[in-house]
Amino acid sequence: MKKRATIPLNRWVAGTFLLAVFSLSACNQSKKSEAGETSDTTQTSLVGDSASGGPGDLTPKGAKPAWAPDITPSMQVVIEKLGSYQAKPIPQLSPREARMNPTPTMAVMAVMKDYNIAMPEPKVDTTGQAIPVGGGRSIHARIYTPKSGSAPFPVIVYYHGGGWVIADIDTYNASAQGMAEQVSAVVVSVGYDLAPEHKFPTQHNQAFATYEWVLKNAASIKGNANKVALVGESAGGNLAANVSIMARDKKIAMPKHQVLVYPIANNDMRSESYTKYAAAKPLDKPMMGYFVKQTLPSEAQSNDPRISLVKANLKGLPSTTLIAAELDPLQSEGKLLADKLQAAGVSVTYKLYTGVTHEFFGMATVLPEAKDAQALAADELKKALN
Repeated sequence: MKKRATIPLNRWVAGTFLLAVFSLSACNQSKKSEAGETSDTTQTSLVGDSASGGPGDLTPKGAKPAWAPDITPSMQVVIEKLGSYQAKPIPQLSPREARMNPTPTMAVMAVMKDYNIAMPEPKVDTTGQAIPVGGGRSIHARIYTPKSGSAPFPVIVYYHGGGWVIADIDTYNASAQGMAEQVSAVVVSVGYDLAPEHKFPTQHNQAFATYEWVLKNAASIKGNANKVALVGESAGGNLAANVSIMARDKKIAMPKHQVLVYPIANNDMRSESYTKYAAAKPLDKPMMGYFVKQTLPSEAQSNDPRISLVKANLKGLPSTTLIAAELDPLQSEGKLLADKLQAAGVSVTYKLYTGVTHEFFGMATVLPEAKDAQALAADELKKALN
């Protein structure tokens, strides 16, 4: 059992990182058809080019926000860009309207354009895949396959964030593609159904159904069924941990590792970080309340251990990397979950990144902290999948 102490970020980690579908529209939420996402060049890998600008050149226009006196300059530039869209707060919108709001991904792409940060070709191909999830229904997944290397590759099942209500696999393309490129793994990015059209526990059941599909069909996607790991961000981090719990309880093959990036792990909105960062961006306390109301049939169900992971039986889960952001309402519950996992005998690597917000993980083109976080995740995955 191990626990890696939080350490200050003091370097950039080299490598190729990416950000989003370049043709992403303002709504940024359109679903691909389940039949036809083929090998393409529209999934653009993005990385700073020192000759044409880069993260070190990012300069905020205004003062630091009151909720973030320690925010890094690059993170502040992204938050300023997101604020410049003057979008109506998500809790004031219907879910359909909320899904059309500008996203942090859009803000990063705009910052890259502002600072002339280059866009190299991706190192993966993508295809679409329909995944049966029961009841005669299928969901869409995007499969990222390395362009180089020899199959069978390790497989990572990736679950996106968005409070189970907003966002999709386009919004989180950066993280999924980043793991595929850096781990040299096939990544299956899961387009699970969203709430409130599909209430809890739909997302959790579909997340597990996708994992089962991967175990049974890994060879068909050039993957190795004996080397499967999970990665999830925010609501997706919650899903990833639940998949591990369900695999243990159903006595099927366990994932070799799980990477949980600022996961939803508790229902205590009076925690230290909820209080301190109640007005943070891009995730604030009112948004989390909105997601709970939209996702759960009743708010009382927020006490369910599938939502409040810190109340779950965590024994026997795979080794875990847990990545947290300082300027995030979910910071406290992420640390609590790491402590609970360790107490349950799980090997835990935990790191808190200071000066950055929720959603920072996919911003490696403009944030050195995201470069480091992705490299940490990739290193732990490679060790577990070796």
